[in-house]
Amino acid sequence: EKLRVSEPSNAYDFGQMINAVNTTKDKAACADLLTVTDPKRLPMLLSNKLEGEIFLIFIQSLEHYVVGKDPGLVYQHLFYLSKAKRFKVVLALLSKSEKEEVQQLFDLLSENQNNQYSLEDLESLKKVYEL
Repeated sequence: EKLRVSEPSNAYDFGQMINAVNTTKDKAACADLLTVTDPKRLPMLLSNKLEGEIFLIFIQSLEHYVVGKDPGLVYQHLFYLSKAKRFKVVLALLSKSEKEEVQQLFDLLSENQNNQYSLEDLESLKKVYEL
């Protein structure tokens, strides 16, 4: 059964939805959740709960379901994700292949670049992601 997601009203709701998405590894549902969530609210909604598994399912969902449709939204999510608590910790613990997945998403953003971000913006965000 497909997970139903709606715009989270608070960090608790968001946490519940993220746990459900993570348990089932439902990237389509995760993409839906990220599509209805205002990127600016991401650091607040994640609170201090950002972990490697969650980070990766975000990256994979954005890569497989969102970047082709709305690269601007993906850029915004990556930008605000980097402002979340524990971001640096999660980044430090990524394996080589996981870092490559993040790089792939940035490559797709370069290819699908639109007027919502410049290639310079993208380059500086890549530095934040240590790529």
